[in-house]
Amino acid sequence: MKGQMTGILKAALLGVTALGTGSQALADVTVIHAGELLAVPGEAAKKNQTVVIEDGRIREVREGFVDAANFGDDATLVDLKESFVMPGLMDMHVHIQGELGPRGDSEKLRMSAEDVGMRSVQFAHRTLMAGFTTVRDLGASSPQHVFSLRKASANGWVDAPRIVAAGSSVAATGGHGDVDGMRHDLLEKYTSKTICDGGEDCLRAVRHAVKYGADVIKITATGGVLSDTNTGTGQQMTDDELKTIMDAAHALGRKVAAHAHAAEGINAALRAGVDSIEHGSYADAESIRLFKKGGAYLVPTLLAGATVVNMAKTSDFMPPDIKEKALRVGADLVSNFQRSYKAGVKIAYGTDSGVSKHGTNADEALLMAKAGMPAMEILKTATVNAADLIGMSDSLGTIEAGKHADIIAMHGNPINDLNELLDVDFVMKGGKTVKNK
Repeated sequence: MKGQMTGILKAALLGVTALGTGSQALADVTVIHAGELLAVPGEAAKKNQTVVIEDGRIREVREGFVDAANFGDDATLVDLKESFVMPGLMDMHVHIQGELGPRGDSEKLRMSAEDVGMRSVQFAHRTLMAGFTTVRDLGASSPQHVFSLRKASANGWVDAPRIVAAGSSVAATGGHGDVDGMRHDLLEKYTSKTICDGGEDCLRAVRHAVKYGADVIKITATGGVLSDTNTGTGQQMTDDELKTIMDAAHALGRKVAAHAHAAEGINAALRAGVDSIEHGSYADAESIRLFKKGGAYLVPTLLAGATVVNMAKTSDFMPPDIKEKALRVGADLVSNFQRSYKAGVKIAYGTDSGVSKHGTNADEALLMAKAGMPAMEILKTATVNAADLIGMSDSLGTIEAGKHADIIAMHGNPINDLNELLDVDFVMKGGKTVKNK
């Protein structure tokens, strides 16, 4: 009996070894022949390149068109010889669960959290098809559903961008990020547990956000355009609250993104050690000095500004307080972006999609170009800079060995014409081709 058992164990071990060897031999290999490849935005593109992808990551990049058979009999060839190939784009400011429109307030009452979660799958798919393979979601009405979407994307259950999610914003009572515009009992029902007042309470709010799944902490340092209240766009969180939030978040390994319009709120957040300022509408000379001193990024969201200005001028669904702020702040975003960029502030690409329609994220690039930023710099903000902002430069942002195979392609060269970004023909996320027209 002992000899029989020994034989069975040996056979089992041999089977495991064989399975291991077989799985290595059957690695998933894809070979892309790129007519023109921008492997590292900010550097020159190269013609006639071969990108080898194994098990979802880039294995190597070679000169010329190397026969796919050189990488195994089962290697899949993707012929992009007539295309411009580059890393997947990244949007550092989206709200994947909704879209601004005349039915917004009623949807809060008509749609369940589950409905919102299911619709967000559609919005996320549109974003991915537009060539945006990674997004940072900065505020969700149903946090656990955006965290579930993040998991579904990571596991390949749905075709969606890679998601870095904040969940609920950390905000002051009555400020931007708190609920507003409803009757009192609904305000009580929908108030998030990350609303806080005073340093100690904001410490609790940050820890609560991290406990329940936040990858990044989103705060609202100032008032906002879309708050249905006349509290303005000035500083709303105190210096003490801001400092406590930064310290608590960084201690837990989380970066902080601060919604901020007015200069005093921008500067207070920068002095406290924030990692990015969202919008930055009224950044002044002191703001620019603090940006450069601390290395924080500006995420300009010009598309959101253009969207709310257009809506304020052409529709009647906005309440008066929102319309007034939309016309004023939306129009001022561009000049402030121009000043910050020219002064050398680091810029990361972000649209605030959810204000604008999901899937139109590339429109931001056209607005940035109109404001004076060169095309190559714009592409860099949506790849290299974005990866740096979320602390993922080792795995995203360029087409280099060891990184996730997040790759897009279009017929023309966007460095010469950014309109090419509006019609992305090929999208690969994590080595899986999700679009190839």
